Amino acid sequence: MAKRVLIVYAHQSSGSFNAAAKDAAVEVLAAQGYTVQVSDLYVMKFKATATAEDITGEVKNADHFRYAQETNLAWEEGKLCADITEEQRKLTEADLLIFQFPMYWFTVPAIMKGWIDRVLTLGFAYSQEKRYSQGIFKDKKAMLSFTTGSHESMFSSNGINGDMNVTLWPLQNGILHYCGFQVLAPQIFWAPSHIPSEVRGTMLEGWRTRLQGVLGEKPLYFTPLDCFDREKGYQLKPEVHEKHATKEFGLTVGIHLGMALPPNNQMKAGV
Repeated sequence: MAKRVLIVYAHQSSGSFNAAAKDAAVEVLAAQGYTVQVSDLYVMKFKATATAEDITGEVKNADHFRYAQETNLAWEEGKLCADITEEQRKLTEADLLIFQFPMYWFTVPAIMKGWIDRVLTLGFAYSQEKRYSQGIFKDKKAMLSFTTGSHESMFSSNGINGDMNVTLWPLQNGILHYCGFQVLAPQIFWAPSHIPSEVRGTMLEGWRTRLQGVLGEKPLYFTPLDCFDREKGYQLKPEVHEKHATKEFGLTVGIHLGMALPPNNQMKAGV
């Protein structure tokens, strides 16, 4: 059975570099026999706000509306609105999820954050028991592919924007890994609006080359859930902490144990 890829795409212009990156992905992956679907959020006029209107019929507690709990019930009862249900269907079928976007304010554009907030609902995408390395989507892969407005040097450990590995931790750990995805290294297109066209062309060729084997890539490293003690507030187990105490670097960008951050932990697999 052919592998399936879902590209969640957020850019307003079909003439943008992001559009070219999205088109390249569709072309290269389809040529390999993959079934590729694109959710073009601006074209879809995808609703970005998480509200009670996302549920058909009456909510359970209108006086104290809680989105996660209400959408969990609606998901169980088949009462989520049509646009959410359709995106959840696409994601359920997908083997690989690619987010293609321009980085806005060190994160995803609002319309894409709305997709994350509304589609990755409690019960469907995560639960108290099923998250992180034991998450619902542990058999799927996901990755970020994005452009920046700043040059790579500005996102270094001594650059003015700070280490890109730190910037990526909330997105890659707090969203993708939280839902169980095997997170592939991000595809970062550094400042395409500030470089010559031939360099942009080289960037796209590099992306095309990577896409030839992207589904076979090893994911980034995250500390497994069973390394944490649930009874003690999900603190790292003492034996894991002790085993790592003599190492040069922390476990990951977020779980650094007060040690130096592991270089490129959120940008390269195997580190």
